[in-house]
Amino acid sequence: MALKEKTVAGSLWETVKTVVSALLIAGVFRTLFFQPFWIPSGSMKETLLIGDFLFVNKMVYGYSYASCPSLILPRFGVNIDAKNICGALDNDNTRLFAGTPKRGDVVVFRHPVSGRDYIKRLIGLPGDRVQIQGGIVLINGAPVKQTAAGNFAEVMEPQGPERKRPRCANRPVGDGGDCLKARAVETLPEGSQHVVLDIGPQASDRTGVYTVPDGHFFFMGDNRDNSADSRLPQQVGGVGFVPFENLIGRADRIVFSSAGRSMLFFWTWRSDRFFKKIQ
Repeated sequence: MALKEKTVAGSLWETVKTVVSALLIAGVFRTLFFQPFWIPSGSMKETLLIGDFLFVNKMVYGYSYASCPSLILPRFGVNIDAKNICGALDNDNTRLFAGTPKRGDVVVFRHPVSGRDYIKRLIGLPGDRVQIQGGIVLINGAPVKQTAAGNFAEVMEPQGPERKRPRCANRPVGDGGDCLKARAVETLPEGSQHVVLDIGPQASDRTGVYTVPDGHFFFMGDNRDNSADSRLPQQVGGVGFVPFENLIGRADRIVFSSAGRSMLFFWTWRSDRFFKKIQ
């Protein structure tokens, strides 16, 4: 009997060690190499759609306190922030093995105030003067080229787990109708191209000049009229200028995509987006 109890205890201990080892390996992998990211909003359409799942390359920009994982699940009262783990490395705006972010990169970063993860496109580098006039981005006084490319169309219906409805240029649109946005190809000064969407005139289409401070970056969403980004200060819901240390990594490729409320709803999978390169 004692031998049986010892065998059961040994098996239980081996199971515990296996689980702990797996969690440690997963934690190290997520901290040092790639972090999973699920797209919850439409601010980066059409480049990224609600329900796209991707891994963020954390090696490309090196490591800072923001490289430590966060786990925020308000529904379950879980709020483990990167600062709780690596807060001692915060506020020096430096990185270990630092790589240089490039204009046009799609970047996941920590919001400077809330600490939540955001994903946007890098538009302004340190020292740049960025302005928006008539919906056109000006970088250091030179307008960024935009070429009209038809319309982006999606079905008017609740999207993703949050069940948000898209905004449309041809509003009002009833359920099941085609929600349209003007589509253009934007070419950045270095030559990289990406698609941007336009819903219509609004205040953020006309701004003053933003001078990007040293060690900071200016980000915008590709869905220009539906993005809280560097055009708005942090105090009113934007992200303002983002410090270098807040960058988590670069998004290079979509791994999986689901248009439904859950990734388990296989009938809503977008197979044409699996392993799609992010431009």
